[in-house]
Amino acid sequence: MTKNNIKELSIQVNLNGLSFCILNRTSNTIEFLNHLPFEHKLTPFDVLNRLKTELSSNTVFSDEFNSVIVIHQNELASLVPKTLYDENHKVDYLKFNAKILKTDFITQDEIAINDSINVYIPYVNINNYIFETFGAFVYKHSSTVLVDTILQKYSVKETPEVYININSSTIEVCVVDNKQLQLFNVFEYHSKEDFIYYILFVFEQLKLDAEVTQIKLSGSIKKDDELFNILYTYIRHVDIIKPEFSFNFSVGIDKQNLHNHYLILSSL
Repeated sequence: MTKNNIKELSIQVNLNGLSFCILNRTSNTIEFLNHLPFEHKLTPFDVLNRLKTELSSNTVFSDEFNSVIVIHQNELASLVPKTLYDENHKVDYLKFNAKILKTDFITQDEIAINDSINVYIPYVNINNYIFETFGAFVYKHSSTVLVDTILQKYSVKETPEVYININSSTIEVCVVDNKQLQLFNVFEYHSKEDFIYYILFVFEQLKLDAEVTQIKLSGSIKKDDELFNILYTYIRHVDIIKPEFSFNFSVGIDKQNLHNHYLILSSL
């Protein structure tokens, strides 16, 4: 690595898949962007093995990187208003939403734009391996990236909007009203019926009007697939988000479907 070729590596870790992105800061170009889905949900141990295989077998990862960021994407997180946050009660913030083991390492991100603390459990085995491989690095929870990005870039309207980031078996739902975060939650789904149930549940709980409230989609979604269609059956205004990134993109990267990589690109 030379000062004329500063590169940043971003890795998104999910038990259902891995995503990778390499940004050349010098030329402001995304040089590599790839999602590696797993056929079945794996254990953190098996995900680590897949990560090791990918990093060692692909020559793009043999470069030196100026910085590395890891995004932990799981349901083991909870947002807490900063004014109410007490570091001694990390377990209490999480135990109602997830099964917590005594050996779990609990950490937190600060989301400055709405004065909140995101308490979560990262994949420690992944962090240890990244540190051994690349040295010092930064890690965040996926919901930190999503909430911060949505509030920074898209929450300009004074009417409610719903943002849904879709993965192969979970959805991350963010509701913004009058530039304020009203809800963030993660739901696990196994069918399109599960999927629409959770969305309509959110609409009911927050008393959102399905005739006027806009839904913006990102992640593993495309127009006319079964999830999009069932959503459009019940909600009038549904669209796939059109992310605006200031990066250039190398030849071969599909610029028409950047919403598929919305989370990892937003981390840079």
